[in-house]
Amino acid sequence: MILGIGTDLANIDRIARTLDRFGDRFRNRVFTEVEQRKAERRRDTPGTYAKRWAAKEACSKALGTGLRMGIAWKDMAVSNISTGQPVMHVTGWARERLDEMTPPGHEAIIHVTLTDDHPWAQAFVLIEARPLPESDPTPSASRSAH
Repeated sequence: MILGIGTDLANIDRIARTLDRFGDRFRNRVFTEVEQRKAERRRDTPGTYAKRWAAKEACSKALGTGLRMGIAWKDMAVSNISTGQPVMHVTGWARERLDEMTPPGHEAIIHVTLTDDHPWAQAFVLIEARPLPESDPTPSASRSAH
């Protein structure tokens, strides 16, 4: 079942100006060390930051809060698995909110996709609840083989 969806559009030039103006103060307030290392390695550093900014905004919307109610920028973080696919991690108040939203007997999965076409960066977040596998009360030794 879908628990929440969110999307956001960020202007890459606006993020570049913010980086120029506030530098580390902005980076350290909004982005985790992992996000900063990723962005600083990329040719399009402002675009990488803009996509992650949009992902955090989209995630906060999918959580049903926007950036209020105690949620912090760093409570939501984007990293990439080995294939390059982005994944969203939540901690702190964002994790608490996610846990509140998740029905008993389910696990929450956050899907995120990022794209950009200068001067725009976009993110889409979908939060899914999947039923947890039910444990089989029958001991494995007594199960019949078919």
